[in-house]
Amino acid sequence: MITRLAVAVLIVHTVLALAGCALLDRPAPVPRYDAKAFFETTAITGASFSHDEERILISTDATGVFNVYSQPFGGGAPEQLTNSGSDAAFAVSWFPNDDRFLYTADQGGNELNHLYVQEVDGSVRDVTPGERLKAMFRGWSGDRRSFWVLTNERDPRFFDLYRYQADTYERELFMRNEAGWMPGSVSRNGRWVSLDKPRTNADSDIYIWDSQAPTEPAVHITAHEGNANHRSLTFSPDSREFYYLTDLHGEFRQVWKYDLEARQHEVVVQADWDVSFFALSETGRYRVTGINQDARTVMTILDTVNGEELKISGLRQGDLSRVAFSRSESRMAFYVSSDSSPPNLHVLELEDLNPRRLTSSLNPAISPDHLVDSEVVRYESYDGLEIPSLLYKPKDVSVSSQAPALVWVHGGPGGQSRKGYSPTIQHLVNHGYAVLAVNNRGSSGYGKTFHHMDDRRHGDVDLKDCVWARRYLSSLDWVDSTRIGIIGGSYGGYMVAAALAFEPDAFDVGVNIFGVTNWVRTLESIPPWWEAQKESLYTELGDPATDGERLRAISPLFHAENISKPLLVVQGANDPRVLQAESDELVEAVRQTGVPVEYVLFQDEGHGFRKRANRIAASSEYVQFLNRHLKGESGLP
Repeated sequence: MITRLAVAVLIVHTVLALAGCALLDRPAPVPRYDAKAFFETTAITGASFSHDEERILISTDATGVFNVYSQPFGGGAPEQLTNSGSDAAFAVSWFPNDDRFLYTADQGGNELNHLYVQEVDGSVRDVTPGERLKAMFRGWSGDRRSFWVLTNERDPRFFDLYRYQADTYERELFMRNEAGWMPGSVSRNGRWVSLDKPRTNADSDIYIWDSQAPTEPAVHITAHEGNANHRSLTFSPDSREFYYLTDLHGEFRQVWKYDLEARQHEVVVQADWDVSFFALSETGRYRVTGINQDARTVMTILDTVNGEELKISGLRQGDLSRVAFSRSESRMAFYVSSDSSPPNLHVLELEDLNPRRLTSSLNPAISPDHLVDSEVVRYESYDGLEIPSLLYKPKDVSVSSQAPALVWVHGGPGGQSRKGYSPTIQHLVNHGYAVLAVNNRGSSGYGKTFHHMDDRRHGDVDLKDCVWARRYLSSLDWVDSTRIGIIGGSYGGYMVAAALAFEPDAFDVGVNIFGVTNWVRTLESIPPWWEAQKESLYTELGDPATDGERLRAISPLFHAENISKPLLVVQGANDPRVLQAESDELVEAVRQTGVPVEYVLFQDEGHGFRKRANRIAASSEYVQFLNRHLKGESGLP
């Protein structure tokens, strides 16, 4: 017979066992870092070799604002070359035979970039002066005595091609663009220019213009039936062949080449994913190909002399990107990154393939063990379609300690959430928020059929994919299904506002980062330099002149009375794509209903925030807002 004492002992043991299981189920806590810690990670970009091949031109935001630096190939601290305290300066290229360099900068985020030369003595010259113009570098001539520049100074809608002399900066109008081309690449010998011609978001073509017959029509090299997208890549070093991307032959983008004399096409690279980039070294000995494989970049470097792929060992796990070769083809620079490791510049000698890391981007105050690597997942949407996504799970959550969650929507339309270090996402996850970065239908990277599934159905099928993302998160036993929000920037910000306006019960909060709220106004006020892409944009979203009623129907501003959940709106005052008025009016409309709405406006930013202080402030606002409205907490994150 079981005595009362035995029963009591059994109960105590059972309680202790259950408590032990709960303790075992709950991971050790992770230190909470503030936003500053994640953004004091140094962002680095650029890789241009100097004429002596001993230095690499890069840009970093080490000062809080992007500036240009010279990074010694042999290692050591970089030398700061520009000293902007306001506008971001991005490295373009060293000059081929001396220590001058080109860089680009806009004014307060307005995207009207100019091209600058910094002389050896440190003085700066704007080689594209003027008001309301935009300029882009298009490479060096084969003899390195001149360089190519696009500007829209003559007509703000179209980019003309100019040739600048490297010694005097004198220029000549090389190709006058009257037909709405987007000039792509110039051959090394200066004879050929590729011209991209968008028609719709599903169809585009490439023409080749011959400068030796300037009055003759450009040759249409991609004639085809049906829809197919084409995009210029580069000419071969000997100027005899032209490489381009096309999805004519299947679901995914492939690399093809065109023989300029024989006028014949030949496939070069094909895969079961999109080719995302392709480049050749100085003589073409090395060929670099990047494949967008399930939201991460898989890169190969082929030695075309022996047909063998270069095998670089000793690298930390991650993706290789932004490869650059020295002119002698003896040295190479590239970046390696992952979800938990920001991009770092690496170099190697081609004769031994032993890589060296030159930078250490991650803030030393953060332990890499406290960062989270995403998992590629797929969930079924309303119609059974699988939606590819990246899932970030906080390290200190479990079944017994569930996490609130966020659906993260990328920009676009047509963008993609990809693996790689995001200080904003890592900050959110570190503070206990699960993040599901969805690649809703209409995203790139998963084939052209998937990419066009949301054409003229925005605010409908793409929104349903996001709503069903919440269902997926709710099915995870470590997610608190009663506390799920939505966050996104640009097109993602639109999806946030649309979710709260058209599916008011789907999410508990929303964070709208410079998102479109009035499609009619946005499409009527697109920057003039988007003229070549305007028809494509109208094909995907609609023409405000003829589709105004439908565009108003999918614009959250006109349905703001439906918003019933707390909303945070963040905006840059200089944004040329999503005007400040978009956010101003949405905030005012929601305030009229009495729903909690908070508004952060950065006076010195455009579309995307480049100044570190502003990025820190924005990320802090996200977490504080979510803590208040999803966790019921207060205090600085």
